[in-house]
Amino acid sequence: MKLDEHIQVLEARIDALIDKLTENYNKNYHSNDLVFDVVRGTKYYKLIQRNLKRNGLGTEHGSVHAFIHRQSGAVYKPASWKAPAKHVRYNLLDDVSYETCLHNADWAGGYLYMK
Repeated sequence: MKLDEHIQVLEARIDALIDKLTENYNKNYHSNDLVFDVVRGTKYYKLIQRNLKRNGLGTEHGSVHAFIHRQSGAVYKPASWKAPAKHVRYNLLDDVSYETCLHNADWAGGYLYMK
């Protein structure tokens, strides 16, 4: 797979994951208050979820939902704002793992815990 094709496939699958997460939230809460943004880093895409409802301080709530390795497509649960946890949860470039990820995806990130 060429680099351009690799990036297109991975980013399309990240967009599909975001659509699934947004759909899951909207279905459960009948609200559009939660949005997901992608920040492209040197090694990872950082999937950030932000709650658009403002808290008493007038700021938005936000947290890292997942890290996605740019070369391999591996999906990680976040260990902190800056780093992923050690173990790969899914791989967006593997068709079976990608379908399993979409099937299990929920806005709260429960699908990222190891069983």
